[in-house]
Amino acid sequence: MHLILTLALAGSIVTQAVDSTVKPLMAKDGIPGMAVGIIVDGKPSFFYYGIADKQTSKPVSASTIFEVGSISKTFTATLTSYAQLRGFLSLSDKVDKYFPALQGSPFGDVTLLNLGTHTAGNLPLQVPDGIDNDDQLVAYLKAFRSSKPMGTMRVYSNIGIGTLGLIVAKSMHEDFTALVEGRLFPALGLTSTFIDVPPEKMADYAQGYTTKNETHRATPGELGKESYGVHTTAPDLARFLQINMGAISVDDTMQRAVMQTHTGYYTAGPMTQDLIWEQYPLPMTLSTLQAGTGLDPTDARQLSPPLPPQSNVWINKTGSTNGFGAYVAFIPSKRMGIVLLANKYYSLDERVTAAYHILTTLTR
Repeated sequence: MHLILTLALAGSIVTQAVDSTVKPLMAKDGIPGMAVGIIVDGKPSFFYYGIADKQTSKPVSASTIFEVGSISKTFTATLTSYAQLRGFLSLSDKVDKYFPALQGSPFGDVTLLNLGTHTAGNLPLQVPDGIDNDDQLVAYLKAFRSSKPMGTMRVYSNIGIGTLGLIVAKSMHEDFTALVEGRLFPALGLTSTFIDVPPEKMADYAQGYTTKNETHRATPGELGKESYGVHTTAPDLARFLQINMGAISVDDTMQRAVMQTHTGYYTAGPMTQDLIWEQYPLPMTLSTLQAGTGLDPTDARQLSPPLPPQSNVWINKTGSTNGFGAYVAFIPSKRMGIVLLANKYYSLDERVTAAYHILTTLTR
């Protein structure tokens, strides 16, 4: 009886922490629907709010598929780590090994590690207009001249990790989407996660809404699938976090690939830059987390040797498209994590504040 009461009390505390944070947030920003996953002691609970589509009034549920924007980059990083363990590539490789046309150009000397840590120079955030295929991308990169030497600045860009995704696919002699959907997602046990949402799942695909409440779903352009193209559900994304914090295990090579993405390679402001993942040592204040979550260029310092995966840290990633807002965070030492998925864009600051409030409430 005592165990049952304790579990019920714990459940009510989690529910109260999530409800008191998410409901006011949705009301303030006019968010039609949200799916929230909370992992406590390695075990997930889920909370679903509102509707997936204003036109149909279909409620958000465990099967609702959201765009997760740049959280997609963590999957590209995981595939990169897996490819390195399998001997297909090395993070120390230079880009021109895979794109010979870049030999003799500054970008040809950029390493795969630079691509995966946003330290490849002051690249623009998005792929410039008019670049619609790999040949045009290579021509752009051949002409690109960074005003900052590689490895000295963290400049958040879709181009770096997107190009890394292309290189992983080249090294493994397979199409990127086929690799992710046919090898990575099944190895992770993700059954409702896609690059291309299949026709039979379109009814579960939430309708996204912009800040002006206009309907929007992303149409990935060049490097889009590699950098912001994943669609998934709250249970699948929570499972990915469970794997990342070691709460559940998968195939040994894939498990090692996941864990190695937590290696720290650079410091940038208050944050340590892992392979796409961003981490902060605990204890940590909300202001520290907010300061590290922005997209502004930041001086970077390479860690030599790299920092091995840590346990007592807050590891996170934000993700956005014009119609969706997402955030994930986890604390390995506490086997605790959070998934926030919304079918409307809202600010990064509000996402990290909500997650911080919920998780710190539960740790207390």
